[in-house]
Amino acid sequence: MLTLRSSPSSPFVRKVRIAASVLGLEPEIALEPADTMNASDPVRRQNPLGKIPALVLEDGTVLFDSRVILDYLDHRAGGGRIVPSDAGARFAALRLQALADGLMDASVLLVYEGRFRPAERHEPKWLDHQSGKIARALAALEAAPPALSTTPDVGQIALACALGYRDFRFEGTWRREHPRLVAWLDRFAARVPAFAATAPPA
Repeated sequence: MLTLRSSPSSPFVRKVRIAASVLGLEPEIALEPADTMNASDPVRRQNPLGKIPALVLEDGTVLFDSRVILDYLDHRAGGGRIVPSDAGARFAALRLQALADGLMDASVLLVYEGRFRPAERHEPKWLDHQSGKIARALAALEAAPPALSTTPDVGQIALACALGYRDFRFEGTWRREHPRLVAWLDRFAARVPAFAATAPPA
């Protein structure tokens, strides 16, 4: 049995959970909550960075981050399922995953800025820097929404989670100016039941 150190609000954990569902591996994974702010939580021993998701394998090996875990799950499921084998499709999927992960990273950093610093100590240049990444990523994706394959690849899964996180933490403000991405996410959600099943708590 695999153990996924997790939090229901993490978009990176959501990536892993959706991938596991798509690959039929959900029965092999136990969810175990992790508190990354608690110095006594074993996640800091399991992953020296103290971050989630962290996947504990049967032999005690721990895999992190989400990109490594998705690659492992694809391998465990036989390979070539969510990480394409064909070079062109593979690097397109990995590139999209990198862009979507960057969108999530910048969004999470904005949340942390608001959570850990009082408003009077917010750094406008830092906020603008992260917001610029988000705006450029969304604009690029709106201009050319990715294809949606029958079995979603790692890039498509990551993008759905990034947009879902923008809905969760930023009240869906991205939707007004990105109608093609809204339509893309609607199609993804209709094809992948795990997207709704892994939605963060309201």
